[in-house]
Amino acid sequence: MPRHGVDPEEAALGRARSRRCPGCDRPCLNKSGFTQHLRRCRVLLEQRLRSAREESPDADHRRDESPDMDRNNAGLPDDDGMDIDGGGDQGGRGSEEEGGEEELGDELGDYHPLMTALPCDENGNFLPENAAPPPDDRPQDDWSPFANRIQFEFADLIFRRNQMPRSQINDLLRIWSASMVRAVAQAGDEDFNAEADFTPFNNVDGMLAAIDSVRLGDAPWESFVCSPEGAGPDSPPWMHQTYEVWFRDVDRMADLMLANPDFKDEIDLTPFREFDEHGVQRFCNFFSGNWAWDQADEICKDEKNIGSMFVPLILGNDKTTVSVATGQNEFYPVYMSIGNVRNNVQRAHRNAITVVAFLAIPKTTQEHQNSVAFRDFRRQITHSSFSIILQKAKASMETYKVRKCSDKHFRRIIHGIGPVICDYPDQISHACVVQNWCPICLSHAKTLDVVSMRRTQRHRNALIETFGVTEKKIREDYGILANIVPFTNDFPRADIHDLVASDLLHQVIKGTFKDHLVTWVGEYLVKKYGKTGALKYVDDIDRRIAAVPPFSNLRRFPQGRGFKQWTGDDSKALMKASIVPAQMVRALRHFLEFCYLARRNVLDSNSLATMELTLDAFHRDRVVFINEGVRTSISLPRQHSLMHYTANIRKFGAPNGTCTSITESQHIVAVKETWRRSNRFNALGQMLISNQRLSKLASAKVDFIGRGMMSGSVLDAAFDEVNETPDGARLEPERNADDNTGREDGGIIEGPHIENEVFLASNRLKGYPRNADALAAHAQLQWPGFPSALDRFVYNTLNPDVPIDSDDDLDEFNIPRVQSNLNVVASATAIFYAPSDICGVGGMRKEIIRVTSSWRGGPARYDCVFVQTDRNLPGFRGLDVAQVRLLFSFKQDGREFSCAVVRWFERVGDFPNEDTGMWVVKPQYFEDLAAANPTGRRRRQPEPRERRPFLGVISVDSIVRAAHLIPVYGNEAISLDVKFSNVLTKFERFYVNKFADHHAYEIAF
Repeated sequence: MPRHGVDPEEAALGRARSRRCPGCDRPCLNKSGFTQHLRRCRVLLEQRLRSAREESPDADHRRDESPDMDRNNAGLPDDDGMDIDGGGDQGGRGSEEEGGEEELGDELGDYHPLMTALPCDENGNFLPENAAPPPDDRPQDDWSPFANRIQFEFADLIFRRNQMPRSQINDLLRIWSASMVRAVAQAGDEDFNAEADFTPFNNVDGMLAAIDSVRLGDAPWESFVCSPEGAGPDSPPWMHQTYEVWFRDVDRMADLMLANPDFKDEIDLTPFREFDEHGVQRFCNFFSGNWAWDQADEICKDEKNIGSMFVPLILGNDKTTVSVATGQNEFYPVYMSIGNVRNNVQRAHRNAITVVAFLAIPKTTQEHQNSVAFRDFRRQITHSSFSIILQKAKASMETYKVRKCSDKHFRRIIHGIGPVICDYPDQISHACVVQNWCPICLSHAKTLDVVSMRRTQRHRNALIETFGVTEKKIREDYGILANIVPFTNDFPRADIHDLVASDLLHQVIKGTFKDHLVTWVGEYLVKKYGKTGALKYVDDIDRRIAAVPPFSNLRRFPQGRGFKQWTGDDSKALMKASIVPAQMVRALRHFLEFCYLARRNVLDSNSLATMELTLDAFHRDRVVFINEGVRTSISLPRQHSLMHYTANIRKFGAPNGTCTSITESQHIVAVKETWRRSNRFNALGQMLISNQRLSKLASAKVDFIGRGMMSGSVLDAAFDEVNETPDGARLEPERNADDNTGREDGGIIEGPHIENEVFLASNRLKGYPRNADALAAHAQLQWPGFPSALDRFVYNTLNPDVPIDSDDDLDEFNIPRVQSNLNVVASATAIFYAPSDICGVGGMRKEIIRVTSSWRGGPARYDCVFVQTDRNLPGFRGLDVAQVRLLFSFKQDGREFSCAVVRWFERVGDFPNEDTGMWVVKPQYFEDLAAANPTGRRRRQPEPRERRPFLGVISVDSIVRAAHLIPVYGNEAISLDVKFSNVLTKFERFYVNKFADHHAYEIAF
């Protein structure tokens, strides 16, 4: 039987270990955090950058050998040795040494020897080593253009965070002012002044004027007009129209991002390459990819650029509709980021991406909608717009400029056009290729199941020069639209075919999974059983999905999957819940494996080799859809794009930092919310002003925080100003206690990486007995052996060298009883490091583990958890699964214990299920353990009427995080009385859902 729990003293000693950085003297809690900090420390980084200007022979050798090294390591890694996120422990396994940040201390890394980003003065003259940045002489109480902190926080809350309409802001200010007038009058203040400033602003106009006066983040909107050439009297209407494009200075916007002090510790100054001790290259942030390194090589061919800093401009564009019901409200925003900002900041949406343009959307009548001339004009207007928008940054793509960076140092800056993030229709538009062709390689539209030679601008130009612009052969044999000129032709070192980034959202989640695989399964059911029979199977699948137990942060489908409006969250959640039979299951399994590997925060050559093998397996199994007559062929651009993922990862780093999910999230802030704030008449102009004000507020807030002016709350600051009463007593603000009642479902944790932990809610549930004997008989527990199990748990914790294994030894050892009051709670919070999931900049995430007799006024909910049982075994072999039946805490002998009563599950077999790739578990029972008792000692137990679940008491310190179980439904239709609340008692076999999220995928292998 596995041991359950950990020694609290040993865990406390592990947490107490501290290491200090030799550069900045910062303490680190564990080895992994220490090694991660050593790589990011600003002091040590400057030293490495300066020493890297002279390249070592070993670095040359490693770079020359790395491509071959990748090919030689293309075998599938052993599962037992698989590391989380492609190269180190992701955490969440209950161990500080093993469960911290990914291990980066054993790497051999190269920084680019010439593109070293050395600090300089305002004139571009390099500074001596360890020179301090220019001081900020502004006073600490300078809130300009706001009068004080109250004004700024009010404007930030009302305009940026709450998005309150203009009329309601005036109403709020009037109500606030009236309450203050009455309060002062009732206080009998002899100095009462009716003209006093009772509110932060007199009206909304005063607030907007203050926001408009902010100089930080200021980049005014500009516009230009496009119109078709050659319009005549008989030309269609669209040729007589003008099309307006609005844009902001991308050069200025890049400068603002670069100087953002919020990115000070989350920005890469120079391209680098990481290798482990075996010479295997690792890819994470954008600057770890080979593209940035190669660009730096090209830039530094001009000796004037040596020592500069490369800042690539990453672009993204995607049409969006703000309201389907009210008509044609389409917008075409363009977003921009810089490649220096790390992926964790990009994905945490920390002002690292901003809207820089709204493109025109030409419209015409149905008669001309599909005409060649109109389609070509629509494509060319996009390219011409991009070319004009980027013109202001062109000068600094060849000759450096001097700008201030996030660490307050000046540096020489060289820009370049980085990857373009967009969906497939926009990809082929940018690449000027025909629909259904690949924008990256020359694979024919009818044979996209193979990869061909990669496209290049040189090859395209050679074909056009050879055959001519109007030659039909170019279009039919190469898929090239020769009469469209890519915008990258106007800029140095830019080849559009080399800049098409992988898109996890539209190519993988919405494209291959939702549009292809889910649809094909439905078509298979119709083809095999007919429409009527298929509906019965679909209903059963819906019931199975609806019966899946709830799980923190996992979207539920109470009505199954029979809905019309899909979102990215719908698709990702359904990926984790839909189970289909036989070879289709294997195809889905291999596809999901590929998805979760591609989503990793860190990938190395072994991870990429695994991705390629998994993709090959998916290709082998997806032929079932052809064999069953669902498809005649599978030559689809979005599935074909998966073949380019590993190459793009080597170029641009992990794709979760260059995904359209990042730009689509900006639709909400930059388009949808600003549109709702407008009066709907000529809404775009109002949206532009709102976006400009939002940028100013965000920049002002970052500046105030960077200057240390926003520590504590605004209420704290107010009390600091009036903290002395006439008798000298301190006025203390009232503070709300953290109740942690589990109202939320978890999510991201802002801030840096911290240690993993699980802690109980602070509010004790009323109505539960306070002593162990009475609690044992409570309806939620009903476990007569609870008091003795609790006594044994406490004794074993306090005496780890002489543990008691069974209740039979309690009387023999005469151990003390637990007489303390027990505090029962309804939830626990697990905090763990999960950089591949949606998380804060430090990679931290939290989830709520719920244990309650009534969840949201409905039936009971008792979540399952992973429990650490053997730290020496990898993956799920070192874990057990248990359902939590009770959470409680108490004090005994001066120590505080946080515990859980759990119902144990045991593994079925020594390997995961062959079809699904998931482990299978079954409930444990007291009777089964008694029958298999190897000691031969007869346990004291009554004659059972039914099997009793095997329960145990564990410390919450041994809980890693929540686990998600899916019943092994079998081939029979499930009963209508199976609900999510009782499904764990209705079946005897369960899959351990490693696809619940990316962290679960990394620990449950």
